[in-house]
Amino acid sequence: MNIANSPSVNVASRYAQADTADAVNMLVLRKAMDQQEVTAAALINALPQPPALATEGSVGRNLNVYA
Repeated sequence: MNIANSPSVNVASRYAQADTADAVNMLVLRKAMDQQEVTAAALINALPQPPALATEGSVGRNLNVYA
């Protein structure tokens, strides 16, 4: 009996190939997301630090709000 041309063998082979392709796709996606994380962190770290708020004097310390 030759099982090489059996429909069930063909279906099982296609499912195995699909599982492998899905695993490869997930690996590529995971690597792309890791690279985006590194790039985003580098961009955030490249931003200049905001100036320090005033701690002395009258300018920049008080906020007058009238309703």
